[in-house]
Amino acid sequence: MAIPTPANGQITDTVSQANITVLGEAPAVALGGLFQVSAQAFGLMMQNAANAQQQVNITAQAATAQGVSLLASVAATTSAKLAQSDVADNMLSLLTALKATQ
Repeated sequence: MAIPTPANGQITDTVSQANITVLGEAPAVALGGLFQVSAQAFGLMMQNAANAQQQVNITAQAATAQGVSLLASVAATTSAKLAQSDVADNMLSLLTALKATQ
């Protein structure tokens, strides 16, 4: 029982117990809040990582498409130039000579 006061002793005991309960639960409540904040931060981190991965994949696909387009353009230009020159005849002669030496 509490020290005798002008208020009822049971009232002061009840208030004291309530205060002690609040003080006793404070660390658990604080850790619960910390865990919630940590979980939310981790979730946001994972969302940002997935988004960054998607952006990298889109960029890689665009670079690949551009590279393939460039290669196709160069191949078409080269084959057109070869068709207009006598290089094809020279290459056929070299290939024939190479096969003859084997």
